[in-house]
Amino acid sequence: MCELPILYRDEDFIIIDKPSGLLVHRSEIDRRETRFALQLLRDQIGQRVYPVHRLDKPTSGVLAFALHSEAAGHLQEAFREKSVDKGYFAIVRGFTQEQATIDYALSDKREKEEKKHPDHIREPQSAVSHYQRLATVELPISVGRYPQARYSLVSVSPETGRKHQIRRHFHSIAHPIVGDTRYGEGRHNRLFREHFQSHRLLLWSAKLSFCHPYSGERITISTEVPEEIRPLFKAFDWPLSLTTMG
Repeated sequence: MCELPILYRDEDFIIIDKPSGLLVHRSEIDRRETRFALQLLRDQIGQRVYPVHRLDKPTSGVLAFALHSEAAGHLQEAFREKSVDKGYFAIVRGFTQEQATIDYALSDKREKEEKKHPDHIREPQSAVSHYQRLATVELPISVGRYPQARYSLVSVSPETGRKHQIRRHFHSIAHPIVGDTRYGEGRHNRLFREHFQSHRLLLWSAKLSFCHPYSGERITISTEVPEEIRPLFKAFDWPLSLTTMG
């Protein structure tokens, strides 16, 4: 595998652009997986790294690690205090509202644990995501009983960080993310595979902004539209510069 793209590095933190399909660290979710961002980055830079947050395996984009335990503690606390700004983009089924807030509580429990110990299920926790529709496309392709297929490009700012929050939130409002094999809709995933050779979850972390705990400087790191998603933007006549949209 090629080296992980490094977006930012100083004495305390290193931030990468995680590829889709790569776990952040070892997990019971996929015991057979042998490649992890944490180990790959450690070997790449030749020093230990400390995870401070996570992205789902199929989600790509901005992912931060600390370079020592004290820095990790500071940034983890910032995440808990909701002082870290996170920005995502997603392509979802249907035409969404122009902008809205999804306030829908979610459980952080693993689904396997819920099935094994249904009496130990924790009450759902507050989960809030804000989104804005940036662009739409209507394709002359029949899906089910509809003669056309409609999709929206949205920017998402999650206020909280529950398990699979963005994916579950858009599923809850009947606008599942395209390419989501767990919460999505198979007919639309298949359309994107067959017509656009798109085989991944169309969700990526595009921005991370936090106050550096040592310098006090506001650090804002962003990444461009993933290379494998750019053909979709071209096909849909959407500009690659997302700052010009909306």
